[in-house]
Amino acid sequence: MKNKHSYMTFKNKTEPGRYSDGGGLYLVIRKDGSKAWVFRWRDRVTGKLRDKGLGPFWDVTLEEARAVATTCRRQIREGINPIDAAREKLEADRSALAATNLELARRLTFGQCAEKYMKAQRDGWRNAKHAAQWAATLDTYAASLQPLPVEDIDTALVIKALTPIWSTKTETATRVRQRIEAVLNWATAREFRRGDNPARWRGHLDKLLPKPTKLRKVEHRAALPYIEAGTYMAELRQQRGFGARALELQILTAARPGEVANAKWAEFDLAAATWTIPGERMKAGKEHRVPLSKPALKLLHDLPRIGDFVFPSARKRRPITTAAMLKALRTTRPGYDAHGFRSTFRDWAADQTAYPRDVAEAALAHAVQGVEAVYRRTDLFNKRARLMADWATYCGAPSPSGNVTPIRKGKTA
Repeated sequence: MKNKHSYMTFKNKTEPGRYSDGGGLYLVIRKDGSKAWVFRWRDRVTGKLRDKGLGPFWDVTLEEARAVATTCRRQIREGINPIDAAREKLEADRSALAATNLELARRLTFGQCAEKYMKAQRDGWRNAKHAAQWAATLDTYAASLQPLPVEDIDTALVIKALTPIWSTKTETATRVRQRIEAVLNWATAREFRRGDNPARWRGHLDKLLPKPTKLRKVEHRAALPYIEAGTYMAELRQQRGFGARALELQILTAARPGEVANAKWAEFDLAAATWTIPGERMKAGKEHRVPLSKPALKLLHDLPRIGDFVFPSARKRRPITTAAMLKALRTTRPGYDAHGFRSTFRDWAADQTAYPRDVAEAALAHAVQGVEAVYRRTDLFNKRARLMADWATYCGAPSPSGNVTPIRKGKTA
């Protein structure tokens, strides 16, 4: 087919209209002066004229427009609609690109997925320390998985990572397995991997690894016998320093060492004799109210107020560490553990009082399990206040040398 015009012919056209180059190829000039190539043909099915845009004049050369027009004429001869063909090709290209991107996504490493998972979950975690523990355990104990494509993580690789610590650091290994499983579940949900989770326990790894309960050696915190509580409290009150005062408050409240060491003045309502520990500082993640006995209140009233923390470190802007409390304990009682005073309190409550078990457990902020958790609507604060007052009285008296007379014998609290 002989074409009618040269490029300069079309370039010099300025009047709005449609200018033919032959074979269905046109240059269309719009009223705003813009120019575009168009291929026009009559649809054999509907008999209507159809236009297929080939691109703007400034971007598509005359030779390129003619080549596309030639392709369109060939498609029409073969019974193919040029517009439908272009749309199908676009969809095919998009599908191919999506498949390529998906394949690339599946080549994300386990380490990259772990980082993305932690970023997505960080707002829901209790504190920055929890997030740091997550990263540290995976960096340390799942290092062999970090550089591998997440799609390639299989059972053998998971077992290889867990085996060195499964028998020697069982509790840590259990957490590592759970975290690997969580990352792989996230990767599957995001379609970065396919198939079952190779780190799942039930029905899978439980058939390949010994059960943690059969391996875990429970190491109880060394606890001072409650019979010595009064004598030790008298010794402790002779020591100076925030470490000793923090340990004294811990004993009087049966709190965890970390909860006391990081206590802030804003958490205390001394007028109401209440210490409210926010959920982000509690092991169970729930706010815990602690009734303050008279000795605990006196201790707090006597403390100097230096900044936000009740027990500030030498830097003042930060609290003391639990190591300061442990040092105060081991000055006169080497071999014992500060956390063990919770056991001291619990043994005393069980052996020397008639308070119900749930009152003592609530004083320790132990989570309520099972059906009871559904129906429990109170934190037993008033009963706990009486329990802690009795405990403070017990700790303030000299340790008996003979038989011990139980507190509130035969009564319920």
